[in-house]
Amino acid sequence: MKKEYDFSKGVRGPVLKVPPGKTRVTIRLDADVLDWFRQQVDDAGGGNYQTLINDALRSFVHQKQEPLESTLRRVIRDELRRAG
Repeated sequence: MKKEYDFSKGVRGPVLKVPPGKTRVTIRLDADVLDWFRQQVDDAGGGNYQTLINDALRSFVHQKQEPLESTLRRVIRDELRRAG
């Protein structure tokens, strides 16, 4: 290791640029969810868990979603059934 380093030609910013069509975001995921995605990639013999999460989110978005009111009614019914 050198005693001193010359950073006079250094440039601020990310080391790698974000590819076109991608946006860098910070999100908080539960540890068990992140572990599951990492395990899937590991079981497959490699890959990128972030790509897997992106694919899962895209799949969810493209599914036909029930209206919010229907979702709320279903969830409330399920919770009442469990509580009763």
